[in-house]
Amino acid sequence: MQYRLLFFGIVFIGLFSCKAPTNVVYFQNSENLEKIPSTTTFTPVFKVDDIISILVSAADMDAARPFNLMQGSSTSAVLGESSGGNSSVEPTYLIDENGNIDFPVVGSLKIAGLNRVQVKELIKEKLKIYINDPIVSVRLKNFKITVMGEVVRPGSFTIPNERITIIEALGLAGDMTIKGQRENVMVIRENEGVNTYHRIDLTSKTIFDSPVYYLAQNDVLYIEPNESRVKESKTRSNLLNVIISMIGVTLSVITLIIR
Repeated sequence: MQYRLLFFGIVFIGLFSCKAPTNVVYFQNSENLEKIPSTTTFTPVFKVDDIISILVSAADMDAARPFNLMQGSSTSAVLGESSGGNSSVEPTYLIDENGNIDFPVVGSLKIAGLNRVQVKELIKEKLKIYINDPIVSVRLKNFKITVMGEVVRPGSFTIPNERITIIEALGLAGDMTIKGQRENVMVIRENEGVNTYHRIDLTSKTIFDSPVYYLAQNDVLYIEPNESRVKESKTRSNLLNVIISMIGVTLSVITLIIR
């Protein structure tokens, strides 16, 4: 009878030990050498309070120079930068609450809602009356995402190339802890003052088709704790309350004895 109980106990433990990893394995049901065409694309568009750099150049650099001057004070003031000993200057602009920047010579330009290519074409069109064949470089300077919750290194990360996936963001944060919910990951995306909440399952290969697979600037990636972590937190909290109560009672007894 004892051997039978031991046998069933081992089988029971084995079944659960085989099942547990399915809660922490990414991209399940993916076949060897399976090709999954990506149906998602992402091109960041500029938003209010974004900081962008705009550099104008041309064959005649004297003609381009007025469009790279540092501006005075304004709601969309230029925050200019220069790199080390390089004499070239890359002016940067803060998009104001109306979605505009104040560009030298040209004046106010509506930037919010446009992507980098569209802004380049807009500025090139405006410069044609001043410069022959202008070359315009535009970059988003404050592309930042935040990873919170059950990850090894939570925090905010600046992305230099304006393109990052959920998987890469988790890599920057040191991956999820074993206590993170992989089936219920939340991406919080703000657009024009409205927050949108997306929930995705990282244990499924369908993650590659998610509209939030590529993160946008200022996205927040939140990893919820699983049930084990919640129970652990409650146990620690209850234990701490018991310890505090015991310390209080002990101090009270000591006080009565001293009296």
